[in-house]
Amino acid sequence: MRVVVTGATGNVGTAVLRALDADSGVDEIVGMARRATGWRPGRAELVSADVATDRLEPVFAGADVVVHLAWLIQPGRDETVTRAVNVEGSRRVFAAAAAAGVPSLVYASSVGAYSTGPKDRQVDESWPTEGVSSSFYSRHKAMVERELDRLAEAHPRMRLVRLRPSLIFQRSAATEIRRLFAGPLLPTTLLRSRLAPFSPAVPGLRFQAVHADDVADAYRRAVLSDVSGPFNIAAEPVIGTAELSQLLDARPIKVRAGVLRAGAAVTFRLHLQPAEPGWVDMALGVPLMSTERAREKLHWSPQHSSLEAIGELISGMRDGAQDQTAPLARATSGPGRLREVLTGLGKRQ
Repeated sequence: MRVVVTGATGNVGTAVLRALDADSGVDEIVGMARRATGWRPGRAELVSADVATDRLEPVFAGADVVVHLAWLIQPGRDETVTRAVNVEGSRRVFAAAAAAGVPSLVYASSVGAYSTGPKDRQVDESWPTEGVSSSFYSRHKAMVERELDRLAEAHPRMRLVRLRPSLIFQRSAATEIRRLFAGPLLPTTLLRSRLAPFSPAVPGLRFQAVHADDVADAYRRAVLSDVSGPFNIAAEPVIGTAELSQLLDARPIKVRAGVLRAGAAVTFRLHLQPAEPGWVDMALGVPLMSTERAREKLHWSPQHSSLEAIGELISGMRDGAQDQTAPLARATSGPGRLREVLTGLGKRQ
């Protein structure tokens, strides 16, 4: 079996390559990334290609499965760039896979594709995927879901799988996640045990998380099985006020959702942090997901709790953990994270 993975050097991509490399059922692995580096993940071959501009058919030729992970979270200040990769790039991936005769495609959707939903119960994969309109990330995920609908209609014999994971964390992605969502001005001391003065207790803020290795295992199972359709991927427990306080070892203080949103908007406008305020709306809006279908059809179950996944992230941020790929390496941010400041918080690097 030959598997091609787009976005192979990011948080999820590195974990997926590790999982595929460890499975004897996969004969050949091609990892595709815009910035291919000297990193050599086991048996995988790494090739350089941009989903937004390069010809993809030659990379996909002869593949049994294409796993499409490539996605931009930054620049949050220029949606023309993110949409060119996320939406138009995904459309190009789907068209190239169909043109190359690839029989199966596994796509990285997200909890962010879902429309606003409940926080007091878990929904299945039939919940509407119209996104949260104020979040460009959510809008793009919803748009790509519609692109997949069109692909399924045009190519009914192609096996299509959509994984919709919750927030995905691992220790080696700490540098990237900090750069994308916190920026260089976050004091590392606040991440140390007992030094965070408080944790925000926001009504309605309940979310799910999962370890990157567990997500990678779901992708591996989707690649090697004959399943199709959407699958929610998340670990337990659901994260709320009590869990956040435990993770940060900090006292919870009530903060209204409107205040949190306004703070995110002001700090984003002042270039104090890179995450546009739509992320707050999405976190407060998307539903909690049931993973029953993944457990039954993929025979998948997470080996790490959500608390372990977030704990790894926090520990990695404290220690400046990184990996060898361009998205995950500290060198991307420059000495003392100077490059993040000079290029402007929230720009593509």
